Amino acid sequence: MEATAGTALEPGIVAVIRTFGDRINFHPHLHYLVTEGGVDGAGTFHKVSSFDDGHISEVFSREVLRFLVGRELLSPEWAERLLSWRHTGFSVHSRVRAKTKTEAERVGKYMIRPLLSLERLSFLEPEGKVSYRYGQDGAERETMDYLEVVARVVSHIPDKGQVTVRYYGLYANAHRGKASVSPLVLRMAEEEEKRVPSKGWAEMIRKVYEIDPMVCPDSEAS
Repeated sequence: MEATAGTALEPGIVAVIRTFGDRINFHPHLHYLVTEGGVDGAGTFHKVSSFDDGHISEVFSREVLRFLVGRELLSPEWAERLLSWRHTGFSVHSRVRAKTKTEAERVGKYMIRPLLSLERLSFLEPEGKVSYRYGQDGAERETMDYLEVVARVVSHIPDKGQVTVRYYGLYANAHRGKASVSPLVLRMAEEEEKRVPSKGWAEMIRKVYEIDPMVCPDSEAS
């Protein structure tokens, strides 16, 4: 962003840690919801509509490996060796754009989607196996022992106190108290600080998880 705008910019970022793939397998990755631009020191928002995925991937890989070396989980020699590979295992994809509120909500739902879909899970009683459909429209299928399913699911349970959704920059709580923001950004911050009405949380759950928390499932069944 700094190279594009000619000055340091502070974007808004929502980061979500994901550990699973389509097959409930271990596949650690991150989802980011990032503003297309950022605010400079004078409080002016600069739009940046394109990102260099290759450069971002390189910076991200170096930071991750530097962190692992600092924790003595990886030797400096192996870190340099990994960076020298043609395919380091790190990749960035930033082509998804949310142009409307509806599209932003859809991206948000995808970022925090649940580990598995019960509609795609079935029990094959004769074989004593569990089948799980995955991929686009559930076109692919994997059959496994039920203990394997349990093992995969529990491997994704976060540690106690682990935060899987984080807010940075313009979206961080610390930013709301800054006095050097523009009136537009300040108004946005003030709106974020308002207390959510009693019906607001229910509406958010309906939009994200597509269920009504105000309706008891047992009462519908009866």
